[in-house]
Amino acid sequence: MGSAYILSQIVNGVILGSMYALIAIGFTMIYGIVRLINFAHGDIFTMGAFTTLASLALIGLPFPVALVVVVLTGALFGVVIERIAFRPMRGAPQVTGFIASLAVAIILENLLVMTISAQPRVFLVPEYLNRLVATGVITIRVIDLAIVALAIVLMIALVFFVQFTKVGIAMRATAENYDVARLMGINIDRMIMLAFAIGSGLAAVSGLMWGSKYGQISPFMGLLPGLKAFVAAVIGGVGSIPGAVVGGYVLGLSEVLFVGLLPPEYSGYRNAFVFGALIVVLLVMPNGLLGRNTETRA
Repeated sequence: MGSAYILSQIVNGVILGSMYALIAIGFTMIYGIVRLINFAHGDIFTMGAFTTLASLALIGLPFPVALVVVVLTGALFGVVIERIAFRPMRGAPQVTGFIASLAVAIILENLLVMTISAQPRVFLVPEYLNRLVATGVITIRVIDLAIVALAIVLMIALVFFVQFTKVGIAMRATAENYDVARLMGINIDRMIMLAFAIGSGLAAVSGLMWGSKYGQISPFMGLLPGLKAFVAAVIGGVGSIPGAVVGGYVLGLSEVLFVGLLPPEYSGYRNAFVFGALIVVLLVMPNGLLGRNTETRA
């Protein structure tokens, strides 16, 4: 096991962590504003992958254009779900929203199966994205570099938007206190809808990345990445965008190194490792690495 192999595993961990981080950001944005753990998020991820496949294989769009289509489609799904499923339940106990999110997830999954069947599909990207780039020590595909670069650009853009724009500051105010934000003239409904749109758009992009990386997609592909992204959000601190990013990379690197550095017979336990890590974090740091203790909003 040489240094090139270990470096290769670290790069794979960063790629996986980039995808987890993008999904986890959506989890944490929605929870930060409406205190809802949205388990339909994994199915938005799936929708993003199939939207990309349709854009590339059926319509023949260029890959950059397909990327824009995926972001807009994911955002639209988020807005529709918030408007139909979650807004009527606002103010209800948290468990109501939790159950509603599970129901939405199952409905989306079944809609996909009824529409395109449960058959897994091959996901092909343009040939130029499959080219290999030699970096001296390891060789990496162009699409892998693009995944990491795109994730970093999106995360920087999101942090800038939330920290320095008027709308982003209004979203932060909404997350702090509904009533005070409303008294300041902020449209609460619009801020919540925007959080769903941004979070769902990022999850859809992550679905595009996942299909590009692994070459196969299915209507059931969102369940496990969605749950692991939730674990990443908990590790980083649910409600914290920087925490979601840190949690995503910590989880991605830990998972890949667990599989890559231990004997092959242990690789089948990777999911047990991930969810075991969740239990440890909840026991040792209930608020995560960068989270803070928050009171339940009435």
